[in-house]
Amino acid sequence: MAQPASAQSLSLDDVISLSKTGIGDDAIIAKIRSSDTHIDLSVDQMVDLKTKGVSGPVIAALLAEKKPAEVKLSVDSPDPAVPHPAGVYLMDSAASKMMRIDPVVTNQAKTGGLLGYAFTAGIASMSVKASIQNPTARTHASEARPSFYFFFDESNPSVTSNTAAWASGTAATVTSPSEFTLVQLMAKKDRREARVGSVNIAGAKTGVMDKDQLKFDYKLVRPGVYLVQPMADLPKGEYGFMYSLTGGGAGGAITARIFDFSI
Repeated sequence: MAQPASAQSLSLDDVISLSKTGIGDDAIIAKIRSSDTHIDLSVDQMVDLKTKGVSGPVIAALLAEKKPAEVKLSVDSPDPAVPHPAGVYLMDSAASKMMRIDPVVTNQAKTGGLLGYAFTAGIASMSVKASIQNPTARTHASEARPSFYFFFDESNPSVTSNTAAWASGTAATVTSPSEFTLVQLMAKKDRREARVGSVNIAGAKTGVMDKDQLKFDYKLVRPGVYLVQPMADLPKGEYGFMYSLTGGGAGGAITARIFDFSI
Protein backbone atom coordinates (compact mmCIF):
# COMPACT_ATOMS: atom_id res chain seq x y z
CA MET A 1 0.00 0.00 0.00
CA ALA A 2 1.16 3.55 -0.66
CA GLN A 3 2.61 5.33 2.34
CA PRO A 4 0.62 8.45 3.44
CA ALA A 5 2.16 11.57 1.97
CA SER A 6 2.54 13.18 5.41
CA ALA A 7 4.79 10.34 6.52
CA GLN A 8 7.19 10.51 3.57
CA SER A 9 10.60 12.09 4.00
CA LEU A 10 11.69 14.58 1.38
CA SER A 11 14.95 14.12 -0.46
CA LEU A 12 17.14 17.02 -1.57
CA ASP A 13 16.02 16.41 -5.15
CA ASP A 14 12.39 16.74 -3.99
CA VAL A 15 13.17 20.05 -2.35
CA ILE A 16 14.94 21.33 -5.47
CA SER A 17 12.02 20.27 -7.67
CA LEU A 18 9.48 21.98 -5.42
CA SER A 19 11.55 25.17 -5.36
CA LYS A 20 11.71 25.25 -9.16
CA THR A 21 7.92 25.06 -9.44
CA GLY A 22 7.58 28.42 -7.69
CA ILE A 23 5.17 26.97 -5.12
CA GLY A 24 6.58 29.27 -2.46
CA ASP A 25 8.72 28.90 0.64
CA ASP A 26 5.79 28.66 3.06
CA ALA A 27 4.36 25.58 1.35
CA ILE A 28 7.74 23.85 1.09
CA ILE A 29 8.59 24.56 4.74
CA ALA A 30 5.16 23.29 5.84
CA LYS A 31 5.79 20.07 3.92
CA ILE A 32 9.24 19.67 5.52
CA ARG A 33 7.80 20.15 9.02
CA SER A 34 4.88 17.78 8.48
CA SER A 35 7.14 15.02 7.16
CA ASP A 36 9.95 13.14 8.81
CA THR A 37 12.63 15.29 7.18
CA HIS A 38 15.80 16.46 8.90
CA ILE A 39 19.11 16.57 7.03
CA ASP A 40 22.47 17.49 8.53
CA LEU A 41 23.63 19.41 5.48
CA SER A 42 27.29 19.98 4.76
CA VAL A 43 28.54 23.39 3.65
CA ASP A 44 28.91 22.14 0.06
CA GLN A 45 25.34 20.80 0.05
CA MET A 46 24.01 24.12 1.30
CA VAL A 47 25.89 26.01 -1.42
CA ASP A 48 24.66 23.54 -4.05
CA LEU A 49 21.03 23.94 -2.92
CA LYS A 50 21.32 27.73 -3.05
CA THR A 51 22.74 27.69 -6.57
CA LYS A 52 19.84 25.47 -7.67
CA GLY A 53 17.23 27.95 -6.49
CA VAL A 54 16.46 26.77 -2.96
CA SER A 55 15.91 29.73 -0.63
CA GLY A 56 17.65 30.34 2.70
CA PRO A 57 14.46 29.78 4.82
CA VAL A 58 13.88 26.39 3.15
CA ILE A 59 17.49 25.36 3.77
CA ALA A 60 17.10 26.41 7.43
CA ALA A 61 13.93 24.29 7.68
CA LEU A 62 15.86 21.26 6.44
CA LEU A 63 18.46 21.79 9.18
CA ALA A 64 15.94 22.32 11.99
CA GLU A 65 15.72 19.59 14.62
CA LYS A 66 12.39 17.82 14.79
CA LYS A 67 10.57 18.37 18.07
CA PRO A 68 10.06 15.15 20.03
CA ALA A 69 6.54 13.85 19.96
CA GLU A 70 4.51 14.74 23.03
CA VAL A 71 4.18 11.82 25.41
CA LYS A 72 0.53 10.94 26.00
CA LEU A 73 -0.04 9.30 29.37
CA SER A 74 -2.88 6.92 30.18
CA VAL A 75 -4.29 6.29 33.64
CA ASP A 76 -6.27 3.15 32.82
CA SER A 77 -4.72 1.31 29.86
CA PRO A 78 -4.20 -2.38 30.73
CA ASP A 79 -1.03 -2.45 28.61
CA PRO A 80 2.13 -1.80 30.70
CA ALA A 81 3.93 -0.78 27.51
CA VAL A 82 1.69 2.29 27.33
CA PRO A 83 3.12 5.27 29.28
CA HIS A 84 1.35 5.92 32.59
CA PRO A 85 1.89 8.64 35.19
CA ALA A 86 4.27 7.40 37.87
CA GLY A 87 2.52 5.49 40.64
CA VAL A 88 0.96 2.19 41.67
CA TYR A 89 -1.84 0.60 39.63
CA LEU A 90 -4.14 -2.33 40.35
CA MET A 91 -4.93 -4.46 37.31
CA ASP A 92 -8.68 -5.01 36.99
CA SER A 93 -8.77 -8.06 34.74
CA ALA A 94 -12.58 -8.18 34.57
CA ALA A 95 -12.82 -4.61 33.28
CA SER A 96 -9.55 -4.91 31.30
CA LYS A 97 -8.09 -1.72 32.74
CA MET A 98 -5.70 -0.46 35.39
CA MET A 99 -6.87 1.48 38.44
CA ARG A 100 -4.47 4.05 39.86
CA ILE A 101 -4.09 3.92 43.65
CA ASP A 102 -3.83 7.29 45.34
CA PRO A 103 -1.49 6.99 48.34
CA VAL A 104 -2.31 8.10 51.86
CA VAL A 105 0.31 9.52 54.22
CA THR A 106 0.21 8.87 57.93
CA ASN A 107 2.20 10.32 60.81
CA GLN A 108 -0.37 9.92 63.58
CA ALA A 109 0.61 7.37 66.21
CA LYS A 110 -1.50 5.34 68.60
CA THR A 111 -0.32 2.95 71.27
CA GLY A 112 -1.56 -0.53 72.17
CA GLY A 113 -0.80 -2.80 75.09
CA LEU A 114 -0.10 0.13 77.38
CA LEU A 115 -1.53 -1.54 80.49
CA GLY A 116 0.53 -4.70 79.98
CA TYR A 117 3.61 -2.59 79.45
CA ALA A 118 2.91 -0.68 82.68
CA PHE A 119 2.00 -3.70 84.83
CA THR A 120 5.10 -5.65 83.77
CA ALA A 121 7.41 -2.66 84.12
CA GLY A 122 8.24 -2.75 80.44
CA ILE A 123 8.75 -6.51 80.05
CA ALA A 124 5.64 -6.77 77.87
CA SER A 125 5.86 -4.77 74.66
CA MET A 126 3.77 -1.74 73.91
CA SER A 127 2.96 -1.50 70.23
CA VAL A 128 3.00 1.70 68.21
CA LYS A 129 0.46 1.94 65.42
CA ALA A 130 0.14 4.30 62.49
CA SER A 131 -3.44 5.40 61.96
CA ILE A 132 -4.98 5.78 58.49
CA GLN A 133 -8.22 7.65 57.88
CA ASN A 134 -11.37 5.93 56.61
CA PRO A 135 -12.41 2.35 57.45
CA THR A 136 -11.74 0.99 53.95
CA ALA A 137 -9.67 1.76 50.88
CA ARG A 138 -11.07 3.46 47.80
CA THR A 139 -9.52 0.81 45.53
CA HIS A 140 -10.96 -2.70 45.70
CA ALA A 141 -9.45 -5.87 44.21
CA SER A 142 -11.76 -8.66 43.09
CA GLU A 143 -9.06 -11.36 43.11
CA ALA A 144 -7.41 -13.01 46.09
CA ARG A 145 -4.02 -12.63 44.43
CA PRO A 146 -4.25 -9.34 42.55
CA SER A 147 -1.68 -7.99 40.12
CA PHE A 148 -0.16 -4.53 40.45
CA TYR A 149 2.01 -2.44 38.17
CA PHE A 150 4.52 -0.01 39.63
CA PHE A 151 5.49 2.80 37.24
CA PHE A 152 8.63 4.64 38.34
CA ASP A 153 10.17 7.79 36.89
CA GLU A 154 12.45 5.77 34.61
CA SER A 155 9.42 4.55 32.67
CA ASN A 156 8.78 8.07 31.32
CA PRO A 157 12.19 9.78 31.04
CA SER A 158 10.78 12.63 28.94
CA VAL A 159 8.18 13.55 31.58
CA THR A 160 9.60 15.90 34.20
CA SER A 161 6.69 15.80 36.67
CA ASN A 162 6.99 12.13 37.65
CA THR A 163 8.82 12.52 40.94
CA ALA A 164 5.83 13.90 42.86
CA ALA A 165 4.49 10.34 43.18
CA TRP A 166 7.75 9.00 44.59
CA ALA A 167 9.20 11.89 46.59
CA SER A 168 10.53 10.33 49.78
CA GLY A 169 11.24 13.52 51.64
CA THR A 170 14.92 13.56 50.62
CA ALA A 171 16.77 14.16 47.39
CA ALA A 172 16.30 10.47 46.56
CA THR A 173 13.19 8.89 45.07
CA VAL A 174 11.86 5.36 45.17
CA THR A 175 13.01 3.25 42.23
CA SER A 176 12.06 -0.37 42.98
CA PRO A 177 9.28 -2.44 44.62
CA SER A 178 11.97 -3.84 46.95
CA GLU A 179 11.71 -0.58 48.91
CA PHE A 180 8.09 -1.36 49.84
CA THR A 181 6.50 -3.49 52.53
CA LEU A 182 3.15 -5.17 51.95
CA VAL A 183 1.10 -5.17 55.16
CA GLN A 184 -2.39 -6.10 56.25
CA LEU A 185 -4.10 -3.18 57.93
CA MET A 186 -6.20 -3.64 61.05
CA ALA A 187 -9.71 -2.33 60.39
CA LYS A 188 -11.31 -0.21 63.12
CA LYS A 189 -14.62 1.62 63.27
CA ASP A 190 -13.50 4.78 61.50
CA ARG A 191 -9.90 4.08 60.55
CA ARG A 192 -7.27 1.47 59.78
CA GLU A 193 -4.04 0.85 61.66
CA ALA A 194 -0.63 -0.63 60.91
CA ARG A 195 1.86 -1.66 63.57
CA VAL A 196 5.00 0.31 62.89
CA GLY A 197 6.90 0.10 66.16
CA SER A 198 7.19 -1.51 69.57
CA VAL A 199 8.66 -0.50 72.92
CA ASN A 200 9.70 -2.64 75.88
CA ILE A 201 12.35 -2.71 78.57
CA ALA A 202 14.93 -3.91 76.04
CA GLY A 203 14.45 -0.88 73.80
CA ALA A 204 12.37 0.36 70.90
CA LYS A 205 11.88 -0.85 67.36
CA THR A 206 10.70 1.29 64.48
CA GLY A 207 9.25 -0.13 61.29
CA VAL A 208 6.82 -2.84 60.29
CA MET A 209 7.24 -5.94 62.43
CA ASP A 210 8.52 -9.03 60.58
CA LYS A 211 5.41 -11.04 61.45
CA ASP A 212 3.18 -8.35 59.93
CA GLN A 213 4.96 -8.32 56.56
CA LEU A 214 3.37 -10.17 53.65
CA LYS A 215 5.62 -11.63 50.98
CA PHE A 216 5.31 -10.51 47.38
CA ASP A 217 7.25 -11.08 44.19
CA TYR A 218 8.02 -8.70 41.36
CA LYS A 219 9.59 -8.72 37.94
CA LEU A 220 10.79 -6.05 35.56
CA VAL A 221 8.44 -5.59 32.59
CA ARG A 222 10.35 -2.75 30.95
CA PRO A 223 12.64 -0.02 32.31
CA GLY A 224 10.87 1.62 35.23
CA VAL A 225 7.83 -0.70 35.16
CA TYR A 226 7.38 -3.72 37.46
CA LEU A 227 4.68 -6.37 37.78
CA VAL A 228 4.04 -7.05 41.49
CA GLN A 229 1.99 -9.91 42.95
CA PRO A 230 1.50 -11.34 46.46
CA MET A 231 3.11 -14.76 46.85
CA ALA A 232 -0.05 -16.19 48.44
CA ASP A 233 -3.78 -15.54 48.23
CA LEU A 234 -4.94 -12.71 50.47
CA PRO A 235 -8.06 -13.17 52.61
CA LYS A 236 -10.70 -10.46 52.62
CA GLY A 237 -9.42 -7.39 54.40
CA GLU A 238 -7.50 -4.14 54.14
CA TYR A 239 -3.93 -4.00 52.78
CA GLY A 240 -1.33 -1.56 51.62
CA PHE A 241 2.11 -1.18 50.05
CA MET A 242 4.04 1.00 52.46
CA TYR A 243 7.35 2.80 52.35
CA SER A 244 8.87 4.98 55.00
CA LEU A 245 9.39 8.70 54.53
CA THR A 246 12.10 10.83 56.11
CA GLY A 247 11.62 11.63 59.76
CA GLY A 248 9.66 10.03 62.53
CA GLY A 249 6.05 10.61 63.34
CA ALA A 250 4.45 11.16 66.70
CA GLY A 251 5.12 8.68 69.46
CA GLY A 252 7.86 6.94 67.58
CA ALA A 253 5.73 5.91 64.61
CA ILE A 254 7.36 6.14 61.23
CA THR A 255 5.98 8.60 58.73
CA ALA A 256 4.84 6.44 55.82
CA ARG A 257 3.14 6.62 52.46
CA ILE A 258 0.71 3.77 51.91
CA PHE A 259 -0.86 2.64 48.63
CA ASP A 260 -3.91 1.02 50.16
CA PHE A 261 -6.40 -1.44 48.71
CA SER A 262 -8.95 -3.95 49.93
CA ILE A 263 -9.87 -7.49 48.96
